[in-house]
Amino acid sequence: MIISIAADHGGFSLKQHLVAFLERHGHELLDRGCSSEDSVDYPDYALLVVRDILAGHADFGVLVCGTGIGMSIAANRHAGIRAALVHRDEYAKLAREHNDANIICLGGRFFSPTEAERMVTTFLSTPFGGGRHERRIKKLDAC
Repeated sequence: MIISIAADHGGFSLKQHLVAFLERHGHELLDRGCSSEDSVDYPDYALLVVRDILAGHADFGVLVCGTGIGMSIAANRHAGIRAALVHRDEYAKLAREHNDANIICLGGRFFSPTEAERMVTTFLSTPFGGGRHERRIKKLDAC
């Protein structure tokens, strides 16, 4: 699976951990930055991941900022993107199962590496449920 991943300065440390974790589990990573804890603007990094997904270069995206809120807002401004701000494993599961989310957003200041690993693993391993959820996704895509 190809995963595009990015963070701002608030999510840099957790992103670095997730890059190593995902590579150990056999995923191909497109690491779109940032490259340090120096202050950067999160919309710039969200856009890089969004472009990877919309162009078909990545199957899923992972975005990390201090809270996850800014990244989710920035990513969701683009048609075809369903970025889910996740706080628990169950959110990650339902984001995929019910909403066919293609980007998981995490708050780097709020989760341990182990918690983030679990949520990302759940997100990536949960299939879209289709069925009644399909018509809702089509309505989102028509907006």
